Amino acid sequence: MTPRFTQAITLASRAHEGQLRKGTSIPYITHPVVVAGLVAQYGGDEDQQIAALLHDVLEDGGPQYAEPIEAQFGPRVLALVQACTDGVPDAQGQKLPWTERKRAYLAHLKTASDDALLVSGCDKLSNARAILDDLVTIGPAVFDRFTAKLEGAVWYYEALSRLFTERKAPMANALADTLQKIRRLVPPT
Repeated sequence: MTPRFTQAITLASRAHEGQLRKGTSIPYITHPVVVAGLVAQYGGDEDQQIAALLHDVLEDGGPQYAEPIEAQFGPRVLALVQACTDGVPDAQGQKLPWTERKRAYLAHLKTASDDALLVSGCDKLSNARAILDDLVTIGPAVFDRFTAKLEGAVWYYEALSRLFTERKAPMANALADTLQKIRRLVPPT
């Protein structure tokens, strides 16, 4: 790795400072670090790993981070981050409704570049594994922390899994396996 990777961790840490993983006491920065590790594991290059570190910066930190991302890491990294962003807050800090954002993101992923698909898929794999871990620990109540609750979350991750499988994304089998484990622990809806 080059110093760019360390710079990306610094920028991501600043953008996510004080944020926690939804419904937990886990610092949010741990998630992008895990995603970058998965991107490396599945063959992603340094730009993709950097994009993984920054994949939620625009969404959670705001659109003002676009310029520093491009200035520090170049247009390819910014494009990858933008491709992994399902909604940027408006001036009042509001995003479009959850279902609308997720449907648009699924449509976007159908034609996203393979490079962006890898970063997005590793993000979703990390999230699904965290859900599975919490499901084992606290049970179906884990879904109470999500806007979409159990039914919406299961719908979204199953749609993502189908899409990544159809596009032959490198992490598709791992995501499908994780969802299969989740389905075994989730009561039928």
